[in-house]
Amino acid sequence: MPRSLPLLALLLAAQAGAQTLLPLDSRPATHVLPALIAGLRGGDVRVPPAELLGTAARGADPAALTAWLEAQPAGAPLVVALDAIAYGGLVQSRTSPLTAAEALARLEPLRTWAARTGSPVYAFITLPREPDATDRERNLAVVQEVMRWAGEGAFRELHVTWDDALPGSPAPAEGAALAAQAPANVRVYPGADEVLSLLVARALAPAERTVRVEYSDPVKAQEVIRYEGIPLTQSVLNHAGASGFRVVEVGRADLTLYVYNGGDPRWAALRVSALLRGGPVAVADVAQVNLGNVRLWRDLATLRQHANLRSLAAWGTPGNNVGTALAHARLSLEGANPIRQDALLAREYANDVIYSAEVRAALRRAVPEAELNTPAAQVRLLEIAREYFPLRVGLTYTLEDAALPWGRSFEWDFRLEGK
Repeated sequence: MPRSLPLLALLLAAQAGAQTLLPLDSRPATHVLPALIAGLRGGDVRVPPAELLGTAARGADPAALTAWLEAQPAGAPLVVALDAIAYGGLVQSRTSPLTAAEALARLEPLRTWAARTGSPVYAFITLPREPDATDRERNLAVVQEVMRWAGEGAFRELHVTWDDALPGSPAPAEGAALAAQAPANVRVYPGADEVLSLLVARALAPAERTVRVEYSDPVKAQEVIRYEGIPLTQSVLNHAGASGFRVVEVGRADLTLYVYNGGDPRWAALRVSALLRGGPVAVADVAQVNLGNVRLWRDLATLRQHANLRSLAAWGTPGNNVGTALAHARLSLEGANPIRQDALLAREYANDVIYSAEVRAALRRAVPEAELNTPAAQVRLLEIAREYFPLRVGLTYTLEDAALPWGRSFEWDFRLEGK
């Protein structure tokens, strides 16, 4: 009997990692990153090919996505961005001409999914950003109905999030009103691109863990942050709860989240190094939007500490970064495959630091933004990016390929090879 235990452990680990994901759209941050987080422990992660998902110019075909979903084996949790089915993607959710009834008809298979398949559903839906939204009343009506579905048990969890709430956006007030009437299994908070990753963590690691949060600038952390309309401290609390963490103020915690929100980056790197001597650490760099702090990350790399983190994030808004850092860290605490963990840290560093802080600026100097959606621009991207490699984390990674999937400089997709 004892000789069978390792095999049993492997089978249980594979089942724990089994998951079906339906992303918001085809961007790497919403399509690739959540799948890599879901696959940290091994197991079968099923995600539709990028061509089935929406882009900025073209929404996904809801019928094709629904057909893909119906073809997946039952039994694994389903983590789904409802906007992808209802409207074709995040961009399309702002301007779709559909009525609320038409959008809800597209979502009907998901309302019955858990009952039909026996698989739990973790879902999210967004409130659109201003001034892009053309029919907020329609979006609100759809959100309110899917909240009712959640209350009836259609979803194990539903997260209602709002996208890019700049000053004057009605989304924070809408969110507060929805939260007041939300069932117990519904969370309401600012977010969008990071939410699928958060729900991956909720589905694969449902047990609560503890996190202690430290800010590089505690006073500044009390200020309202751009794109969310709430203080950074509240955003961190939101994302901690959404990923399965309980924030503790004193005593030992399962994880320390170090939030770099300004100040001396060299001191911050030394502080992260000191924190790592006490236990697992994740770093969210939120000092600037869509831009990692080069000094901070170079110092961490010099100290060889970037390889020891549970996760790192610097690619997007404060909420994007805090959310994906916590989601990755949450799964890593469950016993990540060391090769996959190192590869994901390498990808995060390559994207969030090398690309966001250095390659993107060099690419914009070399190629006009209007010409990025050309084969010549893709070739130039690879030439520029290769100057920053190899990258050493645990293994040493070379850049094998790179592309601009949406034909713009905001995001890239790429392939690393580790040795």
